[in-house]
Amino acid sequence: MESRPTQGRASASRVDLRADTGYNGSAWAAARAPTYLSERMPLDFAALLKDRIDLSRIPFSDRSARIMFFRGHRPPEPGERPAGFFTVRLAERWEKQQAQVGHYRQRRPVIEEFVFIDANGNPLPFELTTYPHEVIFDTPAGRVRMCFADTETLFFTLPPGSIGMRFRVHAPRGQADRRGGVFRGTRNVAYTTNATLASNEITSIDDSTLQAAFVAESAGDAGLLLNITPRLGFNRTMPVPAATLAAAAARWQAWFAAAPPVEARYQRQYYYAWWIMRAGLISPRYYMTREGMTPSKIHYVGVWQWDAFFHALAYRHVDARLAEDQVRLVFDHQRDDGMLPDAVHDEGLVMRLSHPVPGEVTKPPLAAWTVWQLYEKSGNREFLEEVHEPLVRWHNWWFEHSDDDRDGLCQYNHPFSSGLDDSPLWDGGMPVESPDLNTYLCLQQESLARIAGAIGLNDDARLWAHRAGAMAQRLIDKMWDEEAGVFWALRDKQPIRVLTPFSLYPLWTGRLPQHITARLIKHLTDPDEFWTRYPLPTVARSDPHYDPNQMWRGPTWVNINYLFIEGLQRCGRNDLAAELRDRTLDLVMQRDDIFEYYHPETGDHPPKAAPIFGWTSAVFIDLAIKASNGVVI
Repeated sequence: MESRPTQGRASASRVDLRADTGYNGSAWAAARAPTYLSERMPLDFAALLKDRIDLSRIPFSDRSARIMFFRGHRPPEPGERPAGFFTVRLAERWEKQQAQVGHYRQRRPVIEEFVFIDANGNPLPFELTTYPHEVIFDTPAGRVRMCFADTETLFFTLPPGSIGMRFRVHAPRGQADRRGGVFRGTRNVAYTTNATLASNEITSIDDSTLQAAFVAESAGDAGLLLNITPRLGFNRTMPVPAATLAAAAARWQAWFAAAPPVEARYQRQYYYAWWIMRAGLISPRYYMTREGMTPSKIHYVGVWQWDAFFHALAYRHVDARLAEDQVRLVFDHQRDDGMLPDAVHDEGLVMRLSHPVPGEVTKPPLAAWTVWQLYEKSGNREFLEEVHEPLVRWHNWWFEHSDDDRDGLCQYNHPFSSGLDDSPLWDGGMPVESPDLNTYLCLQQESLARIAGAIGLNDDARLWAHRAGAMAQRLIDKMWDEEAGVFWALRDKQPIRVLTPFSLYPLWTGRLPQHITARLIKHLTDPDEFWTRYPLPTVARSDPHYDPNQMWRGPTWVNINYLFIEGLQRCGRNDLAAELRDRTLDLVMQRDDIFEYYHPETGDHPPKAAPIFGWTSAVFIDLAIKASNGVVI
């Protein structure tokens, strides 16, 4: 359940979405007023986010929905006016059917060539306006509004007079009926209207594609439902148009209203980030035991462990249960030996991969650190009780399965377990003992000490605190290079001399001697290494492996910045922590969309960086809230 809007106003310098707008959903719906919510709230989300959802790169979607509505273009047929068309893709993996339907990023849309048509079947041009809660199509036949009626159903209002739709469905079987039609295939589709159908037919395009075309005559209070579902049963019950639009708007309004207010300079990107954090959620299904946030609803469908923990940091500000469920979803699939999966999707888990090397794959141990941050916000002690033992098993797994030489430092056995998939640190092969992994483990022990103390396990708390201190010392003893002034990753006990910010990661422990801290900060703030215009590049600019456009070989990732901001504060450098926070916020505000990673010198998004990206949005949200409240992190 979404959080209710809280009361109160922000300072005069902020646009407070929680302010009284004068909107009464029930009264407005009952009156069926022609002026809609998006035209009545100049200081609300509709104005801030108007046309941010461009439908070309950014789909229209909704919380828990698998439907993504896109705009497409094609050359017009002879005699046809250029009108464009729309497609519907589904945020689903379909692993068991991949051989037949293709990989989830490349397979055909379930609905293609969707166009509005006139009484003669000609495509209608349109002017497009988008909001988080609805899309408006202004056509020569009148205005059409589209919103979500539920997570599997799009609802369209129909203007008075004649207007129709034509679209192709990726399904082998279909049948028209008096109110629309149904299709049966890998996913089932139904369209239903309460308008009078002047024409309505379904024709075959090929063995796996059917085309629907209809023209409806509306008296002005009619609509159309487009239901796409894996189930056998359809939603074909027509709702009241005004009430349906109002309910869609109210759901989004409640979401934005629950978000803490921020300074005016952050608002436009801040509320767009909150749009991503709601629209990117997908419904529980099979292995997806709970509602989960995708890294990118377009590019990464499922829940990845590392991403889920950063997503939880944002959700803790609006909905404690939703934040906790991002952690629970991962732990729902904990193996008996304590291992957690790399990723969870509808039809399975990612726990072993054959590329680039065969082996088990997981993600860095950030779970206990995340749990403690959620607890600090919510005060939900029961959550700590619930996850304490799974966290201990997860921590112990690393030392039982990833410390081959039993020297107290763990190694990555698969490059993807690091989260830094294509980092040059792995170019020479695996396994690698890395300072970032062992820093995570040190912080995990520290967090376990806090969790144990909070639930009354005082002996355990002291033990974990001692282990954290010992881990920090092992990092110094075994990985610190006094001459170079960095911590090197090790392969076969030999240093991997690739300079990355992960050679500086032990800063985060806040447990290093002053002279080591000073050396690391000197590297961090060197413009020729990491202190670029938009820090921190994931390989130093001075290193021959630096490539600012290639994932973990140079671009800036804001989740890594987030950890360094905390690390700088922990070692007493609030000035640098605040500067890195502000540069990170500035970076994310440079573009209309929010991306997976960025060029550290220009702020551009490299060509392969995924859009509408979750953990970038989550980190931006958390940092904007803190900056607006005068808190570093």
